[in-house]
Amino acid sequence: PGAMLCYPPPMLRIADITYAVEGRPLFEGASATIPDGHKVGLVGRNGAGKTTLFRLIRGELALESGAISLPSRARIGGVAQEVPSSGTSLIDTVLAADEERASLLAEAERATDAHRIAEIQHRLSDIDAWSAEGRASAILKGLGFDAEAQKRPCSDFSGGWRMRVALAGILFARPDLRLLDEPTNYRDLEGSLWLESYLAKYPRTVIIISHDRGLLNPPGHRPLLDAFAVLDLAPLRPASAAHRAQRGASDAAERARARAPSRSGVSASWTRSAV
Repeated sequence: PGAMLCYPPPMLRIADITYAVEGRPLFEGASATIPDGHKVGLVGRNGAGKTTLFRLIRGELALESGAISLPSRARIGGVAQEVPSSGTSLIDTVLAADEERASLLAEAERATDAHRIAEIQHRLSDIDAWSAEGRASAILKGLGFDAEAQKRPCSDFSGGWRMRVALAGILFARPDLRLLDEPTNYRDLEGSLWLESYLAKYPRTVIIISHDRGLLNPPGHRPLLDAFAVLDLAPLRPASAAHRAQRGASDAAERARARAPSRSGVSASWTRSAV
């Protein structure tokens, strides 16, 4: 017998979920497990239910049956459609995205109890709060905003650029589970390459919806993903991070690959009905 493979504890469990839209089933008996720290690409044709799955994970939609669970106190981060137009500077908008840091700093200004003040300072140190402005600035720079632009209000920028600010906020906040829906939209090549490099070094769990094969499987580089999952008119299948499945592969080969164990630790068994 071969050596046992050890995986991190799961960050996300999806257990036998069912969900339909206007009577049309999107998921029936869907199950998946994603270990902590893994990066998974979710791919499939438009209308397959990828964004709906994100909304289910975030609790914005109610399941008909089954369960979606994360560790207690785990934080989920996702990009809003765009940052609202406001008079707040880009750098302050990104800094505010870390709600725990912002809350602790506000409480520190009001606190009078010495013990509580010590707790706040200890927690601020734990979350690296004192380097926050430098980290936020570096993220904005990577997404195309120079030092001068970072001081300008959000209202100075178009919707596409404010999308970048929204992404900067979620990258800065460092949630336990990141849900990124087409993260290379509205970014030029330089910004997309920076994002790829940033995510490759990110130590926490990421699920990415993208049609950008350069992001999911960068040519000439180590693959970004630990696994990818195909959400289509057939069962969702875990696959190797290389993401080189040929669309012309036979159904028999596809079924054989679906039955093969995933060495990444990501498992999935999802069924959709034909539309």
